[in-house]
Amino acid sequence: MNPKRFFILFILVSLLLFGVWLPANAAPITQQVIPTSTPGLDGRILYIAVAGDNCTRVAALNSISIDQLRQLNKNLDEACTIIEGQEYLVGIVSVAGTPTAGPSPTPGLPTVTPTPLTGTTEICILLFEDSNGNALYEVETESAVAGGAVSVTENNGEYSAAQDTVLQADPEAYQGICFSDVPEGSYNITVAIPDNYNPTMELNSLIEVKAGDRAEVGFGVQSKDIVADPGASETNEGGGKSSLLGILGFLFLLGGAAVGYYAWRSGKPESKLSGGMLRKK
Repeated sequence: MNPKRFFILFILVSLLLFGVWLPANAAPITQQVIPTSTPGLDGRILYIAVAGDNCTRVAALNSISIDQLRQLNKNLDEACTIIEGQEYLVGIVSVAGTPTAGPSPTPGLPTVTPTPLTGTTEICILLFEDSNGNALYEVETESAVAGGAVSVTENNGEYSAAQDTVLQADPEAYQGICFSDVPEGSYNITVAIPDNYNPTMELNSLIEVKAGDRAEVGFGVQSKDIVADPGASETNEGGGKSSLLGILGFLFLLGGAAVGYYAWRSGKPESKLSGGMLRKK
């Protein structure tokens, strides 16, 4: 064999064997394994700290800010010290589906359905002396009236009761009468007043009450002995009439003056203008 060709072949075989040997004997590359954060059954994402971790690195690995990391982990100190091997909360997600492995999650609290309010109510009625006739009860100047009668009737006939109006001994107490343990519903309230009074408002009312409510209704009456003072109205009416008559009288006088002036002008001797001179006929 040609020595030159043999040398070239030797070089090529040597390079091929060296290329096969080099990868097989190369030192393995050390790879750093970063633990992945997987949500638990309760939806919490926990990160287990490794050596060299700090708040900046943990936040960056889990795509959150340092402030979010602090909010999720209230036990972090001011220096934000991360302890190797300790779990840190880095997120909360909603977990869908049924887990196939691991312990069963703790059942949550049962849903509470609110119970409708049941019970009775109270209806109180006040018959008061409406002295000024404005249909409003004024505590300081108006008082309750005794001797009347009040009836309370449920529209469907499930409840009906009546009481007489009386005066309470304690002036600080409510002066009306109350019907207790009344079922909820719609009620018609009717009031009968003493003979010596006139009503200043309607003597029946329709109200609707719910369980646990307290309804208060007032009815005003005025004593028949109260007589309105006609002086002020007569004065005002007389003043109005006087003013009107005065205006009419002035117009009549003005008309009479106009008629008199016309008559005076009509009776005055006529004159002619002739040749530039004024002369009498």
